[in-house]
Amino acid sequence: MKIVFMGTPDFAQKSLEALYNAGHEILAVVTNIDKPKGRGMKLVESPVKEYAKSKNLTIFQPEKVRKNIEFIEQIKKLEPDVICVVAYGKILPSEILEIPKLGCINVHASLLPKYRGAAPIQWAVLNGDKTTGVTTMYMDVGMDTGDMILKQEVEIGENETTGELWDRLAIIGADLLVKTLDQIEKGTAPRIKQSDDFTMAPMLNKEISKIDWKEKTAQQIKNLVRGLNPIMGAYSYLNGKKIKFWKVEVEEDTNSNQENGTVIKANDKDGLYIKAKDGILKIIEIQGENAKRMNANDFLRGNKIEIGQKFE
Repeated sequence: MKIVFMGTPDFAQKSLEALYNAGHEILAVVTNIDKPKGRGMKLVESPVKEYAKSKNLTIFQPEKVRKNIEFIEQIKKLEPDVICVVAYGKILPSEILEIPKLGCINVHASLLPKYRGAAPIQWAVLNGDKTTGVTTMYMDVGMDTGDMILKQEVEIGENETTGELWDRLAIIGADLLVKTLDQIEKGTAPRIKQSDDFTMAPMLNKEISKIDWKEKTAQQIKNLVRGLNPIMGAYSYLNGKKIKFWKVEVEEDTNSNQENGTVIKANDKDGLYIKAKDGILKIIEIQGENAKRMNANDFLRGNKIEIGQKFE
């Protein structure tokens, strides 16, 4: 099939690679503009652009797609059978959605209609869900409201992080997209309306990352740590210094008389244990202020934490 592909991060790169390897004709690749990163603020290309360059594919990087007449005309002239959209990062106007004769196909990392929006993988982990998946759908002008085509469900591991689940779903999504296009080409693809029983997965804000020791249970804090790994990290303060937690385990509470957030054990042999609501958190991986991530035992060798101190 003749395809215009739209996507930006590594999640999308897996789908582009799968389409290329399946023998589809990639007419053009549309991705976000290069963005400055790191201390030097050097412009960095998206993973999708890097892959497209390696295969000598035509690349477009419009700053905007809405009311961009020149860009829309360029896509029209290509006459694609389908436009495949995977984590592109921009909402497409109807003028683009109407271009391909077989429709615009989206890969969404949830079991729609659950978790419509920008951060479905993160919210599945943050909420402690046991399962999630990937859905392919025909796009319309709404936010992930189009008719569904194929779904694949997966279990979420009890210790799995957003980053780990992201990588797994990227591969599953790529495979599902290839299967979806095969069915569209054969005329056998289903078209299933979404129910009105939906939930949203909005972009995360920084406020969510501060640990609430008073209200959140040990398991909820663990889910927060998993859900924000590796994107921003869950944090708390100890003696005025910001400490990030990257990996924790929940153990049974045998110190119920302690206040939540209180250090109940801290040495480089046994590790770091913190009292939480309905449980004890064993800290596995931690990051001090202006420092690197490291094993909690290694952290304690160079940072003194006393029993009875309290994380705020």
